Amino acid sequence: AYRRLGFLPQYLRRVVKYRQMDLEFTFWMLLQLCVSPRTAYKQTQFNKQTKNQWARDDPAFVVVNCVLVGVAAVAYCLAFGGSLWHSIYTVLSAVVVDYLLVGALIASACWALTNRYLRTQGHSHAVEQRVEWLYAFDVHCNSYFPMFLMLYVGQYFLSPLLLAPGRLSALLSCVLYAVGLSHYHYMNFLGYNALPFLERTELFLFPIAAILVAVPFAIMAGFNPSRFTLGIYFDND
Repeated sequence: AYRRLGFLPQYLRRVVKYRQMDLEFTFWMLLQLCVSPRTAYKQTQFNKQTKNQWARDDPAFVVVNCVLVGVAAVAYCLAFGGSLWHSIYTVLSAVVVDYLLVGALIASACWALTNRYLRTQGHSHAVEQRVEWLYAFDVHCNSYFPMFLMLYVGQYFLSPLLLAPGRLSALLSCVLYAVGLSHYHYMNFLGYNALPFLERTELFLFPIAAILVAVPFAIMAGFNPSRFTLGIYFDND
């Protein structure tokens, strides 16, 4: 089966041959992204030195994240109900659309932005360096995991409080989403700041300012992002 997939890039072929995936390193990376993200991004230098690319060549991180997102979506379906087909749709939407497709779009935008506007102008005889698209997708995946812990796992266990009527629940939900989304953008910044040939990477911190400006207005309006988000999937009142 592995040979029959020879037309695919090696990265995708390794998804099928799971024994080639380094799960131990993947779980180490997941831990480091939570406790010491700068340590995790030092691995990019090692990748460049040993494999001549900034991106990971192992799809294990993406596969593990897909499994975690899928399991979390199943837990939400069990908690908030819905038919079998609706549950399947919800799980596929969480994994394929929310994580992979939206992530690919964000990665493509960051990839284009960094390569066009943020690269340093080196010596004319220096080797030109560019951000690899797969590295941009790695940065999204790295940034997504801590946000996943807050906005999937944390929200799940806090849902009785966050979904209750009243301004206190809306306030707590707004704060949770503000922290989760801000942390995503901060991790995005760390990912591109780790590349020595990029400059003005502080640009990736600008969305955090927008979030901080929007949060007080959302709180005053009584907007509850947890009720809004879960209502999209489960039509909660």
